[in-house]
Amino acid sequence: MHDSEPKPIPIPIPEPGRSPLPDPAPDPGPDEIPLPAVVGFEAIPAALAEGWRDFRRAPAFGLLFSAFYVAGGLVLSAVTMAAGREWWLIPFIVGFPLIAPFAAVGLYEVSRRIEADQPLIWREVVAVVIEQKDRQIPSMAMVILLLFMFWVFAAHTIFALFMGASALTNISSSAEAVLQGRGLAMLATGTLVGGGLAALLFSISVVGLPLILDREVDLISAIIASFQAVAVNFPVMLVWALVIAGLLFAAILPLFLGLFVALPVLGHASWHMYRRLMPDDAWE
Repeated sequence: MHDSEPKPIPIPIPEPGRSPLPDPAPDPGPDEIPLPAVVGFEAIPAALAEGWRDFRRAPAFGLLFSAFYVAGGLVLSAVTMAAGREWWLIPFIVGFPLIAPFAAVGLYEVSRRIEADQPLIWREVVAVVIEQKDRQIPSMAMVILLLFMFWVFAAHTIFALFMGASALTNISSSAEAVLQGRGLAMLATGTLVGGGLAALLFSISVVGLPLILDREVDLISAIIASFQAVAVNFPVMLVWALVIAGLLFAAILPLFLGLFVALPVLGHASWHMYRRLMPDDAWE
């Protein structure tokens, strides 16, 4: 008969003179996010000057990243004009500042390398951008795109509610339809809705987007930190948001071509504004 008792597990005998293996290093986990710094209005022109400096230092990167948005705007314009639906461009043009922050991801990396005095090598910069697919950037991109698509839907709905379906075919030929009566009410409502969405997305992305590129943090923590930065610097952030929106609108008017300059300059400047709001010494 076989013995029913389990056999003891043999204990390995260590080799003489061999030091034991060290314990694995504990996982440090995500970075603990500090409270944002308080900045003054002087941070706005300073960030813009630094953004212009970075663009002049490495213009090819800015031109490449902005080219996708310029090309997209030109294609969209051609399609809407060919279909005789030029008014479709209005919500896309007005909502462009909602998706512009995502174009700055590559520009953030360029500014970070310039700040750290690291070489600007194309394959390394592009590799960093591609690597973001495994981090939190896709989640932030989904939030940005969902808000943008909601704005487009809301803009068309508001237009139809106030102007009626018949006005959709005449809006491109006469601006008077939106400058009187129900048109003014539509503009006011659209401004409130669009402004609210823009404020929400700005509060999410002004610190949240560069933060998840710069540090190991989760999306929710980055969004909370971004809201905190806006809350403690509300007047400055309000002016900063208006500056960004104004420059982007002005850049869109000349057939989107102004984005070749405005988008990279604002992208670099947004990185430097983030660095003022979340400086290195705050992480120590």
